[in-house]
Amino acid sequence: MLKLQWQDIDTVLLDMDGTLLDLYFDNYFWLTHLPKRYSQIHQKDFAAIKQQLDSDYQALQGQLKWYCFDHWAQKLNLDIMALKHEVAHLIQIRESVPEFLTALKQAGKQVVMLTNSHPDGVKLKLDKTGLAGYFDKIYSTHQFGYSKESQKLWQALKTDLHFESSKTLFVDDSLVILQAAKTFGIKHLVAVANPDSQQPSRKINEFNAIEDYWEMIEQLSGQ
Repeated sequence: MLKLQWQDIDTVLLDMDGTLLDLYFDNYFWLTHLPKRYSQIHQKDFAAIKQQLDSDYQALQGQLKWYCFDHWAQKLNLDIMALKHEVAHLIQIRESVPEFLTALKQAGKQVVMLTNSHPDGVKLKLDKTGLAGYFDKIYSTHQFGYSKESQKLWQALKTDLHFESSKTLFVDDSLVILQAAKTFGIKHLVAVANPDSQQPSRKINEFNAIEDYWEMIEQLSGQ
């Protein structure tokens, strides 16, 4: 059973992809749609392109460049946002997210989105879902020049947001990123076990883990 000390939490930092939104959109885009459209547009073999892209992704894992549309647009000579719009119907809010965000606001928490997503991707998804109004602040890590995997990002965020690490909850689907937040000193950490609705839930031992927000909503409502 997940039990958070909500009376000790003032700020709630929330990842976007896989945490608030179904990660299926991103996985489908980068692993299937992009290589397929690249092979069509440039008349290349799909299997070879997919293998090369998988290698390129792996090489940049965790770096801000991995998340940068401009990097991939230049490298692949493709309009990444145009391709994103082709499958934008797959962008979906995760179950219980609006109710959770509403409960956080009603409980008087500062609610902040913190995503590695490129600003253009953030805009597309917020326009599609209408979630922007739930947040006090929305950050793309691109504005700082570091990804959430980097301690430099957390220091820059603290300088800008002035949050207290001991009174902050951070929810993310990436265990590597949650570990980075823990190293920085964020006290309250929760992992999302099932970020992609088309994939099975993961067994997570390192952090408290959830599959939806109903339990947290009940705890907030019962304060």
